[in-house]
Amino acid sequence: MAGRTFEQWTLGEHIVHDIRHTVTDAENRLVTTMTHNPQPLHLDADYAATTEFGQIVVNGLFTFALMVGISVADTTLGTLIANLGYDKVTMPHPVFLGDTLRVETEVLELRTSKSRPNAGIVTFRHRAFNQKDELVCEALRMALVKKS
Repeated sequence: MAGRTFEQWTLGEHIVHDIRHTVTDAENRLVTTMTHNPQPLHLDADYAATTEFGQIVVNGLFTFALMVGISVADTTLGTLIANLGYDKVTMPHPVFLGDTLRVETEVLELRTSKSRPNAGIVTFRHRAFNQKDELVCEALRMALVKKS
């Protein structure tokens, strides 16, 4: 099991995840169309060329999901009971097709669950960066994880 139980976490711990991912047109198009998002900024290269970005901007929901997904192997794989919520999601810089993203995670809070004696709540801050080290997405994730 790659994920950690509640007792294995340390407040302030910082993880640099090994997985890096280059975003493709097919991924962006699939997520955008699967979620019925008609935004031409994500789908229409001619339209996107007329915007301030000059090119297609990757769907932010894909960026967010990829960021969390990359973190799972090192955080909650096999130990997660439930994700309780996400907060303070920001996307300060756009992601473009061909960008390669990397993710870092920090443990911000640890607390024992009041309703589940066999679990604890870990608050993670996930941050995704592109190949230029520009912050492209950040979010807090509250995860209910198993205790040992």
